[in-house]
Parts: sequence; C-alpha cells; structure tokens
Amino acid sequence: MEIIIRSLVQGAKEAEGLVIIIDVFRAFTTAAVAFSNGADKIILVASVNEALALRKSGIADLAVGEVAGIKPKGFDLGNSPFEIANIDIQGKTIVQRTSAGTRGVTEASQATKTLLGSLIIADATVQQIWREKPDLVTLVAMGGDGVIRTDEDELCAIYMKNRLEGRRIDPNLIRSLILGSDQVLKYADPEMPHFHPEDIELALDINNLDFAISVEKKQGLLIAQPTKTQISNI
Repeated sequence: MEIIIRSLVQGAKEAEGLVIIIDVFRAFTTAAVAFSNGADKIILVASVNEALALRKSGIADLAVGEVAGIKPKGFDLGNSPFEIANIDIQGKTIVQRTSAGTRGVTEASQATKTLLGSLIIADATVQQIWREKPDLVTLVAMGGDGVIRTDEDELCAIYMKNRLEGRRIDPNLIRSLILGSDQVLKYADPEMPHFHPEDIELALDINNLDFAISVEKKQGLLIAQPTKTQISNI
C-alpha cells in the first residue's frame, strides 16, 4: 500500500486512489457527530446555493455549514459539532457546505473511492482503509478554507499514515500539539461566538466513534453515510 499526504484544494484535485478528505475543524467532526446523533445521510456540496436548493426541493431536511466560519443566511445550523449534537436529527437528511471539507470532496474527481477524515473517527477510518485493501491511499489535509495549511488537519493525516503503516501514536500527543496551535484561539474569543469552545472538545475526542464515513455518487449527488467497522489493534 502506497500512502501519500497532500494538502489543500490543490491536493484534493491531485489526489488519486482511495482518498481521505480531512477536515478536523470542523466539517467532518460535525458530520461524524451528526451520524452518531441519528442522521441518515449527508449530501456534500460546494456552494451555498446548492445547499439551499436541495433543502427547498425536499431532498434534504436541513442545511448545515459555513462561509468564513459563519452560518450562511438561510441555513439551519452552522458548521458546528456542538450545535448538531444538541438537536433531534434522527433519520434526517442533511446537506452540508463548507469552505474546506465539502469543497475538497467535490474537487477529488480522480478518487476511486472517498472517505471523510477527522480525529474523532481516525482509527475507524484506518480500519476501513485496511478492509478496502487499496494499492494507493491519498490523505488530503484541507486546512483553513482549503488554502492555508493548519496543524489539526496535517497532524490528523500524519497520525493516520502512521497507523496505516502499523505504528502507534499517542493520541494525547496529537491533542496537545493541536491545543498549542493558533487555530484554537478563536474558540475562546467572545467576539466570535460561532466558534463554540465545545467544538474543540468534540473535535479532539480522538477515536471516540467506531465508524468510518464513505462517500458515493448517487443520482449526481455526493452522499456520505457511516460504515460500521470493528476497531482492533493494528
């Protein structure tokens, strides 16, 4: 198995093989929490207008996401795992639009298969990759708005690469490194209330959930759903 780490939107465009699009703060932590809270499926889109149109048509029940970190006008929820953990979404279909994560999925046109990546489902995703037995794996750290590298996504990619190669990495080390990064400062800024402090705790609850998230194209839509996997020692 060849494992490559790429970054940002350009990395998503270049990614080949089994591709994992990583967005820890916060898109794919939000997606993982949504599934743990009972969501049925998540439709991933690149634009606000696409999300609103899908909800208006009844294909999606809720529009979730952000532009510049802030919930767009007309959306039901922001890009927040804390927000989505505290509402009833049992059986709901969500459409999600974010500046980095969902855009990365839409740009990964060369992927033979796509998984969503975040620390809360890191080991489960590694197990799913092993089950797929791909010749090539590309881990894409999406960073800030898909244009600026960030510690949390790069470290998630490094963690997953090491796990895929059979090495053990202390999750507490990854957590402490991220907590020391500039990316967490806005979550304690009272002038930026859309960045909930609780989002950090959820995003850094490493390996808390035991499923991977696979993406398939159905009727022209990129649809994410959880794939239950058995966590075991690697």
